[in-house]
Amino acid sequence: MKQLWIKADTGIWENDKKRIITALESGYDFALVNESEIGNVRELGKIKIAAHTTSEYSNADAIVIGRESEGDGTIPLGETSDDTRTAEKLTNAGKTVAGYVVIQNKEYERFASELAQHTRYIIVIGTDWKVIPLENLIADLQPQDVKIIAGITDATEAKLALETLEHGSDGVLVDTDDPSEIKKIAEIREKSEMKPIKLTSATITRVKPVGMGDRVCIDTCSLMKPGEGMLIGSQSNGLFLVHAESEESPYVAARPFRVNAGAVHAYVKVGEKTRYLSEMKAGDDVLIVDKDGKQKKAIVGRVKIEKRPLILVEAKVKNTTIKTLLQNAETIKLVKPDGTPTPVTQLKKDDEILVQHEETARHFGIEIEETIIER
Repeated sequence: MKQLWIKADTGIWENDKKRIITALESGYDFALVNESEIGNVRELGKIKIAAHTTSEYSNADAIVIGRESEGDGTIPLGETSDDTRTAEKLTNAGKTVAGYVVIQNKEYERFASELAQHTRYIIVIGTDWKVIPLENLIADLQPQDVKIIAGITDATEAKLALETLEHGSDGVLVDTDDPSEIKKIAEIREKSEMKPIKLTSATITRVKPVGMGDRVCIDTCSLMKPGEGMLIGSQSNGLFLVHAESEESPYVAARPFRVNAGAVHAYVKVGEKTRYLSEMKAGDDVLIVDKDGKQKKAIVGRVKIEKRPLILVEAKVKNTTIKTLLQNAETIKLVKPDGTPTPVTQLKKDDEILVQHEETARHFGIEIEETIIER
């Protein structure tokens, strides 16, 4: 996942504190601070700390080399570099090191590439020209085991940095006092990670009540909207879009945080993998998908497994029959191609519903080229 760093090194703690609190609330990964503020940051919450220091005894999660030195132009660049030597020494001592370079011209671009040979991260701050040097660094450092963190000041710059040269930077260092921009950038990070899933139409071939079984409800820490749900199925290469309980019913109030997902044996889509419903537990990540295939992550808050009457749903897609078993109740719904949620109790042969279908099989939830028969 792309990393989000908040720049909180102004030396004015009340100002830096506000930035860090907003970043914490938005799920940022690192706070970049002065060495003297490490203790203050740890009291605010759990976030990794990068600190401007050259001390190998620092308890920061990452040591940042380059400010008030060659990296930001305080000391002119020469034939040899103290910053590079310091970074190499600290890396050899087992420290996580980040280089910090303000790209003032081509010479500083070359310096950033050299410094990156001895660091885990390279933070690059653009001046008048931002995209071209970032493109050059991404291309130059792609074979290296180093993450490029691009300095940005707003959501527009963040989107550009994360998408440059298709791969984009590995993260951004956010320098703004505006809480709304800090939050917007977190949303952009989430969207950049979540490419739409291709959903296709499948034709119902059989609907049959099958008796009692253990079914799983996944209660998330998010409120889902109409059209959203999870991808569930008995075969990992054929998953049904099971709608969230986001609609009111004459029998029960809406529970938009919940997907009544089906029998314990079924698969659920989690990122690029699948997992068994029986494995899911509080704190796990799960994928929410809407009728257009747009996806986002949610956190599981609770999993409920109870004995309930089940119904078998079979459908055909591209000459392949796929199946799932869901609770036999009017509040459990699949989604039609037009986005309409349809109760499983009203499904009939030849109805069309949305599914994700893959040609490849999965082993331990990971997509592989292999012949696997699942009936």
